[in-house]
Amino acid sequence: QVQLVESGGGLVQTGGSLRLSCAASGRFFSNYDMGWLRQAPGKGREFVSAISWNGGRTFYADSAKGRFTISRDNAKSTLYLQMNSLKPEDTAVYYCAINVAGPPTSALAYRNWGQGTQVTVSS
Repeated sequence: QVQLVESGGGLVQTGGSLRLSCAASGRFFSNYDMGWLRQAPGKGREFVSAISWNGGRTFYADSAKGRFTISRDNAKSTLYLQMNSLKPEDTAVYYCAINVAGPPTSALAYRNWGQGTQVTVSS
């Protein structure tokens, strides 16, 4: 069983940057397709970005394209999300999770959620 712990969130001004990390414990991290999702207050969890097990394929929500970059280091069992040009509408709790079944762009495909890290973008 892989356990996930997110970090790197915080308070940033509009236009700023943050780098989120997701540390995985347990075995076989490198076997899994992974994703970042987020949940804003009063809203459901939405897909942000995903990456295949070897990093060969990446996917982004339209809201993230051109601003966010997903990456992974399988040797360190860590997933990353570099977020640039942040906007107030990016404010949410960000989660990493394992894609267990389904399209990588669907939030329903993910399980083994971490506890999340809060990202707040001030205007």
